[in-house]
This record gives sequence, C-alpha cells and structure tokens, in this order.
Amino acid sequence: MAEALLGLGGNVGDVRTTLDGAVAALWDGRDVRLVARSADYRTPPWGMTDQPPFINIALVVETALAPRALLARALAVEAAFGRDRASEQRWGPRTLDIDIIAYGDIEIDEPGLTLPHPRLFERAFVLAPLAEIAPNRRIKGITIADALARLGPGGVEKLPPHGG
Repeated sequence: MAEALLGLGGNVGDVRTTLDGAVAALWDGRDVRLVARSADYRTPPWGMTDQPPFINIALVVETALAPRALLARALAVEAAFGRDRASEQRWGPRTLDIDIIAYGDIEIDEPGLTLPHPRLFERAFVLAPLAEIAPNRRIKGITIADALARLGPGGVEKLPPHGG
C-alpha cells in the first residue's frame, strides 16, 4: 500500500454533494482506503478567473493501485459525475476535478501524469486543505504547512460542515 494525496474540487452544480459522492466513489476499502478528508474550502478560481468560486477538499488515501491505475480511477469518477474533459476550457468551470498531488515519494514526468503535481506549490486551494490533514507531510523536502505559509492563504476560506 502506498500513500497518495488527492485534491478534489469543482464549481458547477451542488459541489459539496458532488465532492461527498466522489469521495465515496473513489475508495472501496480494498484498493483505495480513505485515511483523512479535509473540510470543504471555498477558493477563488485559478487560471481563468472569470467564473464562480470553487469548493476544494484534500484526501489522504492508502492505495494498492499503481499511479496510472489511481489516475484512471480518478478520471472515471470525474466522468461519472458529469465531467467531459474533451469539451471544457482549460482551468474553466467543471463539475469535478480530481488531481493526484503526490504518490508516496515517487517522481514521475510522463505525458498525462506528473508527480508530485507540478503546480502544487503555487496553489493555496490545494495546500490549505492538505495542511489541515497532513501538515508535516514533506513533498520535495518541504512540509505542506511550510509551503502554505510561504504562499499565503490566497483567499481560501474554510467552510462550516454541511448543514451548519
């Protein structure tokens, strides 16, 4: 089993319900086991800024799947929740986005998969939820908490639990 860090987000539809459903669809207790889930965070859009805010979360999972197989599962879950990567604009609105942020200490740079995520340290919307559940986890020698402190909160707002 390897530890993987995942970032999930979206800004179309009932995003919080979609995120809950995506978490349930990702883990099966056998090949992917949920270790920790962050709170939901409202975050400003990144890349293409003329769109609604996103809701983002982070997960720590243990997985028996290889990185490519975990990516395939993530893409299948995205599609099940209505994402059509072929017809969307890069960094535009989406129902669901699932990124593998890190997979153990593996470094991969292949078409369609780069680990750790190449823009991790530029994105408060990824670092803030990760810092909640894995602040001391090191990626490329830097703890997530230190990376977030260097970057700053960037307009990221922790949301109360559903219904409260």
